[in-house]
Amino acid sequence: MYSGMSDKNLKNIALLIDADNTTPNGIDPVLTVMAELGQVNIRRAYGNFAKDNLARWDTITNKFGIRPQQQFDVSKGKNATDMAMTIDAIDLLYQGKVDGFGIMTSDSDFTPLVTRLRQDGILVYGFGEAKTPKAFQSVCTRFIDIKKLIATNAAGRSNGRKKSQDINPETVDEELLELITAAYSEAETDGGFARLSQVGQIAGNRSSFDVRNYGFKSLKDMFESLDDFTVEHRDDNQVFVKRQP
Repeated sequence: MYSGMSDKNLKNIALLIDADNTTPNGIDPVLTVMAELGQVNIRRAYGNFAKDNLARWDTITNKFGIRPQQQFDVSKGKNATDMAMTIDAIDLLYQGKVDGFGIMTSDSDFTPLVTRLRQDGILVYGFGEAKTPKAFQSVCTRFIDIKKLIATNAAGRSNGRKKSQDINPETVDEELLELITAAYSEAETDGGFARLSQVGQIAGNRSSFDVRNYGFKSLKDMFESLDDFTVEHRDDNQVFVKRQP
């Protein structure tokens, strides 16, 4: 995690924002999430900021040190933003100066870009609305519903740390339960316990899911809310889970 890294080990992360297809309200919580990967030294927002609907980005870019990349509409129905953002991402990739990307958009047109970045072993976190096509969501290392992230962040500020028992386990749908159960089964030891970190790694390799999409702050919080699993904290600060018979 970010807090445990020394300055020399911090990764260089780029956050590229499709201002036409995302909300400025998400910048603060998105930057918090991206800190898990390293220092977000490159922050760029792309769009035609001459349009009225992008006027709010004026104060946001100054507040969070985001560099606006003005893209005028070259012709009706054509979006220069996507092309400029893609070119910059590939340039950063080939310069070899970036260890991870955050892509804020709900546009599936960036699916080939994310696929290409990940082919080089680059971590890519996607941030978009729930309506974002699955094609884009699935190719990201993690995809996070930005509206739920904003809501969780706001709740945390007003109520303090949200306790796992306050979260409705019904938010964990059948598809997610099947995913984490399969990951647990693969990580399970002879004693029936599985290391939580290993369960998360296996699940992450199979899917772009993120527990924050379900209102949880961590994988541990999610498992603690499930009646089907027991969570055990051991002396070495390791967390294990075991499925109930």
